[in-house]
Amino acid sequence: MPSSLPRPLADLPVRRLTRDDLVPCADLSENRGWPRDEHRWGLLLTAGTAFGIDDPDGKGLMATCVVTSYGPRMAAIGMMLVAERYAGQGVARYLMQQTIEWTGGAPLSLYATASGRPLYEKFGFAAVGTAQRMGGRFRPTAEPGGGPEALARPDRTVRPATAGDLQAMLRLDADAFGLDRTHLLTRLPAFADHLRVAEDSGELVGYGALWPSAGSQVVGPLIARDTATAKLLVASLAGATDLPLRADIDARHHELLDWLGERGLQPGSETTVMALGDRQPGNWTHCFAPLSVATG
Repeated sequence: MPSSLPRPLADLPVRRLTRDDLVPCADLSENRGWPRDEHRWGLLLTAGTAFGIDDPDGKGLMATCVVTSYGPRMAAIGMMLVAERYAGQGVARYLMQQTIEWTGGAPLSLYATASGRPLYEKFGFAAVGTAQRMGGRFRPTAEPGGGPEALARPDRTVRPATAGDLQAMLRLDADAFGLDRTHLLTRLPAFADHLRVAEDSGELVGYGALWPSAGSQVVGPLIARDTATAKLLVASLAGATDLPLRADIDARHHELLDWLGERGLQPGSETTVMALGDRQPGNWTHCFAPLSVATG
């Protein structure tokens, strides 16, 4: 049942969240019909800056928002959530305003659901792209040697990442994403269940991670020099789990989306990539999937 706000919005204190707030954050996700994703919340609360409003009735959190900063050139906003009982009363707008002010004028990026997009447009965010969610059980080909994806480029191989790959991964990622994500990617080995790299004649040309979420495994980030390499990475990661896969693919990568469909994954929800200020300076042709829509 909806609850009226106990005080004016301007009197609701916004505070920084910490790992001690992990369970209330997961509770709020569940309240809005999202997966609890305590694993992802753990990453967001350490790699990003999270803000929240406590429920005055002592029932956990009224609202959350997370900012993942990539320096003065861009910050990503995610996990804008308001408890169902306080929906439609301006809480999201209030918290968004506070969050934008905190970022100090840095260009901003986010993935918007259909219901959230009107709010962001009021703040001046503009649509710059689309992400298509794909999910389901991956069906490998039955051909010997792993199928045509593996046979097409015998000089290109995929293997588990090692500590010695980190610097090459960071360079590849910076070229693709356009910004330094060291503070996020150095957490990948501990966050991901599987982390794979692709090499071409000894040169690192792609990497991908697989991490757990609500009974499935999420592919992301997925960075590759070309679509063939992205396919190899996905096939390798899929072979490491018996669980369904999920990925939010940049909708401009039609070939990869078609290939995932042929392998058994079905299209789900779409999100709109939106930006406020200068657009992200990366090369979308090498960015196939984000780590999470919450981190940009």
